[in-house]
Amino acid sequence: MNFTSLAAVVLCAGKGTRMKGKRPKVLHPILGRPMGYYPIARAFDVGASNVVVVVGHQSEEVKQVLSEAFSTRTLSFALQDPQNGTGHAVACAGPALKEFRGAVLILSGDVPLITAQTLKALIDAYRATPGPLALLSFKPKDPTGYGRIVRENGRAKQIVEHKDATEAQRKIDEVNAGIYLADAGFLFEAVKTLTPRNAQGELYLTDIVAAANDVAVVEAHPDEIAGVNDRAQLASLGKALQARINHAHLTAGVSMVSPETTFIDENVTIGEDTTLGPCVTLEAGTQIGSNVRIGQGCVITRSVVGDGVELKPYSVLEEAHVGNKSIIGPFSRLRPGTELAEGVHLGNFVETKKARIGKGSKANHLAYLGDTVIGEATNVGAGVITCNYDGVHKHLTTIGDRVFVGTDSQLVAPVTLGNDVFVAAGTTVTDDVPAGALTLSRAPQVIKEGWVERRKKVLAGMKK
Repeated sequence: MNFTSLAAVVLCAGKGTRMKGKRPKVLHPILGRPMGYYPIARAFDVGASNVVVVVGHQSEEVKQVLSEAFSTRTLSFALQDPQNGTGHAVACAGPALKEFRGAVLILSGDVPLITAQTLKALIDAYRATPGPLALLSFKPKDPTGYGRIVRENGRAKQIVEHKDATEAQRKIDEVNAGIYLADAGFLFEAVKTLTPRNAQGELYLTDIVAAANDVAVVEAHPDEIAGVNDRAQLASLGKALQARINHAHLTAGVSMVSPETTFIDENVTIGEDTTLGPCVTLEAGTQIGSNVRIGQGCVITRSVVGDGVELKPYSVLEEAHVGNKSIIGPFSRLRPGTELAEGVHLGNFVETKKARIGKGSKANHLAYLGDTVIGEATNVGAGVITCNYDGVHKHLTTIGDRVFVGTDSQLVAPVTLGNDVFVAAGTTVTDDVPAGALTLSRAPQVIKEGWVERRKKVLAGMKK
C-alpha cells in the first residue's frame, strides 16, 4: 500500500511498577536521555511528520521531560486515563490525528533499541502489500509471555496473547514485537470495534490483525525488540546501546582505548584518527574534530572541539568551543560561553566561564577566567583571578595582545589591560592599564633579623 505521509503514535502511558521507584517508566535514563526519547527519535528519523505521545501515569512530568528532549521538534500528546490496554491507548491518540491521511507507525516507549533501518524495512513491506497493515515479529529464545503470530499461507492472520493461547499456539516461536504500521483510516476504525475478550479484560491492539485482510510481517532481530521492565534490563539495554554507538564510531575511524568504559551519546560527531581514552563521556550535541586526543575521564557536553586538539585527563567541557591545536588540562574546566581560538593552552585546574581567548594565549596553572576577553599571545600566570562578580552584577575584564599577567594577581572587573602590558606578580589591578605599561601593587617588604630566636624565647617563657 502506498502512502504519501507518515505519522507516529508512541505509547508512554505505563507506570512501570517493576522499576521500583517514583519516576515514570519512560523517563528512566539510558546514556543520559529518557528511555522514551529513543523510539520517538526513530520515528522522526524515518520521516514521521506528526508524532503523538500517549501519556498516562504522571502525565505532566512525562510531557515536560519529553518536550524538553525534543525542544527543536513538535510533539503532540494524548492522555490515556485509565490505562485499558494498547488498543485503548491508540484510540486515545485518534483525536490528535483525526485530520491525518496516511500511515501511522505505532511504537512502544520502553523499546529503546529499535533502529531506523528496521523501521524502514517495515515501511517497505507496508508499501508492497495490498493490505492496510504491516507489523514486526521476532523469535526470542523463550517465547513465554509473548503474543504468538498465527499465520496462514505465510501471512499473519491473528496474534494470540500468551494467556489466551492454546497449547498448540504456545509452541509457535514467532512472536509479536508490538510495532505496527497501519493505514490511519483502517487503524482508528478498527480500534473502535475492539472488545475485552481476553484474560486481562483489556483492549488489545493485536486484535486489529484479524480485521486486516492482508498483513505483511517483517522479522526483526530480538535485540532491537527488547523491552525494559526493571532496572536490570534498563542497565543491560543501556550497555547494548553504548556498544552499538561505539562500534559505529570505531568502524568510522575513531580509536578507543577502552570501548567498554567509553560513553558516547547519540548526535555526537567525531572526526577520523581521534583517540578516546578510558572513561570518556561525550554527551549530546558534541562535535569532535579529526586527530584529537581525549584523555582518561574527560566529560564533554554540547561542545565543539577543533582538529588536532589535546584534552588531557579529567577535563570537563560544557557548551564550550575549542579551537584547532589547543591543549587543555589536565583537570581544566571550561564552562558555558568559553571560546578558544587556535593554539590556546589551558592547564591544570584552570576554570573559564564566558571567556573568549585569542590565538596562542596561555593560562597553564590554577587560574579563574570569568567574563573575560583575552587577546593573542597573552600569558596568564598561576593563581590569577578575574574578579568578575561584585555581589550583585557580573563585570567584564578585557586583556589585550601580548600581555603578561604575573602569578597570583587579581584583576578586579570592570578593568581593561592594553596591549603589551606587564602585570607584576601579586598585583591587584583595579584601574585600567594603558598599552605598554607596567603595573604593580605591593606592600614594602619588611625584614626583621633575629625575630625567630626572640619569638622562641617568648614562647618558652609562656610555658613556665
